[in-house]
Amino acid sequence: MRQLLQRYAPVVRFIFTFLGTYLLLAFLYNVYLQNYESAIYYPDYLTHLVAVQSEVVVSAFGYNSEVTPGFPESNMHLKVNGFFVARIIEGCNAASVIILFVSFMLAFSGKIKTTFYFTLAGTVIIYVTNILRIAFMGIGIYELPEYAHFLHSIAFPLVIYGVVFLLWVLWIIIYTKEIIHEGSL
Repeated sequence: MRQLLQRYAPVVRFIFTFLGTYLLLAFLYNVYLQNYESAIYYPDYLTHLVAVQSEVVVSAFGYNSEVTPGFPESNMHLKVNGFFVARIIEGCNAASVIILFVSFMLAFSGKIKTTFYFTLAGTVIIYVTNILRIAFMGIGIYELPEYAHFLHSIAFPLVIYGVVFLLWVLWIIIYTKEIIHEGSL
């Protein structure tokens, strides 16, 4: 058994680092959500910020947009030209996707500086992609309401997870080049 663990030590280390990081960050995020209270930023700061930034993007494309708190539910309502098109809930703020991305990056880390900058850039890319995703989904639902289910359930989740996957592939390419450059392979 010991020989088997030694042989697959990098895989075991990856799995435990990934799971440990993911569980820790998810726990901390959950603590934040459980303890968040603000009369200004409803339902929580990050979800509120994502909703407001999505509204700005929709407006930038020439639509009249508005976000309002969705009391009593914990969400924000997005309206395009006066029509309700979407509820922006906590799950729409990309925090869980970013936690997944960061966990992978820490589990599959290379040089500290390279890993840090790639993780930071990837987090920003995911966040911006999410804002654009919500804005374009809102516009799409307004323009093509018959495709609302497809846009919400298939097209736009594919966009956000596709970006994460592409970032991971790019990181693996960079990581592999670092290893080859160091002469480890």
